[in-house]
Amino acid sequence: MFLSMKKTIVTAFAICLINSHLPAQDSSLRKISNNAFTTNEVLEYRVHYGFIDAGEASLEISPDIKTFANRRIYHVVGTGKTKGAFDWFFKVRDRYESYIDSASIFPWYFVRRVDEGGYKISQNVTFNHYKNIAISEKKTITVPHGTQDIVSAYYYARTLNFDTAKANDVYSFNAYLDDEVIPMNIKFLGREKVKTSLGTFNCIKFRPVLLIGRVFKEEEDMTIWVTDDKNKIVVRAQAEILVGSVKMDLKDYSGLANPLLAKVK
Repeated sequence: MFLSMKKTIVTAFAICLINSHLPAQDSSLRKISNNAFTTNEVLEYRVHYGFIDAGEASLEISPDIKTFANRRIYHVVGTGKTKGAFDWFFKVRDRYESYIDSASIFPWYFVRRVDEGGYKISQNVTFNHYKNIAISEKKTITVPHGTQDIVSAYYYARTLNFDTAKANDVYSFNAYLDDEVIPMNIKFLGREKVKTSLGTFNCIKFRPVLLIGRVFKEEEDMTIWVTDDKNKIVVRAQAEILVGSVKMDLKDYSGLANPLLAKVK
């Protein structure tokens, strides 16, 4: 009951913050064409550390569209946790929330709760895309228009058109992390089939250019495969990190906006 009350209070606080920073009348903001996702989408993943079944992760879009200052908002919750024996030596309990504008596909509010092996982060960030600022508990910074948080960045990337992409084409946008603006670059590698426990999928293959030194060994130590259809959901992500390798595979899905045509068997 306490956790439920706490979540309700945090959500109410988010609504108040967003409303207090947005104008009563809407002004001109960008409009992004999106047919990749909608409300009630749930994506569930199994996480492997080497050969160990180490944890699980999920991304869920709330069934209900929220409205703030005449803007329609997707509420997305992402969670990640370790399980089994892995909990004994490196317990992870992460939760992220992003309130994403349904027309502009950028965030108005971001919640970050990290607990990884005793290392904890608790952060709330309000974005004002009319003034191009991001406000956290520690500071207010100027951000480029359309700056993403680390959750909304995934949903924005799903709206990009890769129909004419060629090998090594790079797609760039800005993201907010730890009170800084960081460039997000996604390199298109091509198309290939990926076999998983759910079946075989036609996929688009990408390599994000990442931040060296935080978790990843090199800039290009992660590879991501997403369905080569209108949904563009992640089927597999694989990374070399500072203390080994991690693989994340799709284990279940529901509420997709389109038929999953990329699944071939």
